[in-house]
Amino acid sequence: MAHAHSFHIPVMGIGFTIDTPLKVSQYGIDSVVSLVDDILLEKLRKMYSGKHNLPYMEIADKQEDFRAKRISSYLDMIHDLAQEKFEDFKNSTTETADSIRAYFNMLPDASTFKSEFIQLSEHTFNFSEIKEWVKQHMPMGSIDVNIMTKVDKDNYIKKQKLSSEFNDAHAALRGYAQSKLNSSVILSAGMNPRLYSYLEQFDDFYPDATGNLKKKIVLKVSDYRSALIQGKFLAKKGIWVSEYRIESGLNCGGHAFATDGYLMGPILDQFKENKQELIDTVFDLLVSSLQLKGRSVPNRPLPLKITAQGGVGTAAEHQFLLDEYQVDSVGWGSAFLLVPEATTVDQDTLKNLAKAKEEDLYLSNISPLGIPFHSLKGNTKDVEKAERIANGRPGSPCPKKFVALNKDFNEKGLCTASRQYQNHKLKELKSKNLSQAEYDYHFHKITEKSCTCVGLGTSALLAYNLDTKIEGEGVSVCPGPNMAYFSKVSTLKEMIDHIYGRANVMSHPNRPNMFIKELHIYMDYFKEQISEFKMIPTAKRRKQLLNFSSNLREGIAYYKNLFEAKKEQACPNYNHAMEQLKQSHTSLSLLMQEIDAFEVTIAT
Repeated sequence: MAHAHSFHIPVMGIGFTIDTPLKVSQYGIDSVVSLVDDILLEKLRKMYSGKHNLPYMEIADKQEDFRAKRISSYLDMIHDLAQEKFEDFKNSTTETADSIRAYFNMLPDASTFKSEFIQLSEHTFNFSEIKEWVKQHMPMGSIDVNIMTKVDKDNYIKKQKLSSEFNDAHAALRGYAQSKLNSSVILSAGMNPRLYSYLEQFDDFYPDATGNLKKKIVLKVSDYRSALIQGKFLAKKGIWVSEYRIESGLNCGGHAFATDGYLMGPILDQFKENKQELIDTVFDLLVSSLQLKGRSVPNRPLPLKITAQGGVGTAAEHQFLLDEYQVDSVGWGSAFLLVPEATTVDQDTLKNLAKAKEEDLYLSNISPLGIPFHSLKGNTKDVEKAERIANGRPGSPCPKKFVALNKDFNEKGLCTASRQYQNHKLKELKSKNLSQAEYDYHFHKITEKSCTCVGLGTSALLAYNLDTKIEGEGVSVCPGPNMAYFSKVSTLKEMIDHIYGRANVMSHPNRPNMFIKELHIYMDYFKEQISEFKMIPTAKRRKQLLNFSSNLREGIAYYKNLFEAKKEQACPNYNHAMEQLKQSHTSLSLLMQEIDAFEVTIAT
């Protein structure tokens, strides 16, 4: 299939891309809907049904399998509305030669669809033929979905625990599998063997007699080894991974899954060098599994895409990823939070994002999942949290319970950001008779958790003036560090032109190269890890830190060689970048000395 664009819009939060396909798929742009919050999906289905005069019957939480049914119904509605919008766009775009020209001018020169159009135009001057060809071949953007594999809470009816197929992530997968969509599910947040095995239950994930997949699997990964392990695991079940979506461990939005010091450039290089080996290894396992299952066996490996995202901010970086690492698409996330034509952000949050500086964006520990989480200082959900602490009532109400996964105090699970959980933890803390400094440290660790599963969806409710009685009006927002360099609310056309180098919406004069920025974030993260090691020093932790630093050192050497070989293509501000690499290498050596010195202190 011909592709229109060389970028995609990744999932952002829970609500920020909840209806992005309705806004951008007609232009051939792929985007991703989060399936975490079925309550939010149901509210938006009701809103859109009213707006478009569609029949609507509420799917109440008393119905059997209500979560999967809500998800299927929402996705089916988005599918139908997006298709209708796409047909209208095709018809309007092909009315005149000027409108066709305007559409193709929006696309990158490397677009396969654009290349095919140019070839056709060179051989025919019949406008009717051209018009009909465009209508027949114009690609629609894929309506993809995201499931966080670890957000897979057990569910109960009264005190009776339901079987695992009714867990949250399982139900979300079933809802997607039973929908009309012909697209991809992006599985993120690591491997969940039980959920992966559940994929076997649905025919749409298996290739048909022609090798076509109605529904594809995309794995979001941060290193090659993990990709190979997960790809082989799924292939043994007859499931092909159609795309490995490589995301920077720390230079990204939302949850940050830090690697063991492996940097994005070397990781991308490893995927490029080993892509064919990955295809061959996994395909052999796939064939064996499909034969055992008595299913159709493709006679050649199925298509495999490698894509990348995390911190890209300029046309030069975008093109370098495409050229140097031969990725199929580049994800642009945080910058699109400032594009109301593409994402759903309430006005107050939009203003705060536009004025955010480097110091306003930080890697926090507020996520109840216990995973580092990028956040914006002063977001209204954290203001609510601070007010509750000041009033002697730390912790949040927990109306949705999507991350009620901790079972220390409750068999059904509690969210670590909830008032109930924090009350238990603070009672424990008071009983320990700690010094004031120790008490304050642990008090902060307990109460810093924020109700993100509600806060990350509230912005959509506020943007559409929908009821927030249950959720409250506090908004969590999770832009990546790259947000600091975009300060202008932009149109969709302006952002697309920026991506392809036809315009510039970035005003920051000293923005570091995306690879250098990631390195700096990893250096800061490494310093924090050393600080924690000093509090609880163990031989195992010291070994991990030494391995981390070794990988960082190798990454710095890789970038030094890359920048010297590619210079302007890899990093336009070459001299400054080389100086930053040198400084990072020196800082890393000093940190290593710090770890070595601390070991001597422990030994004596």
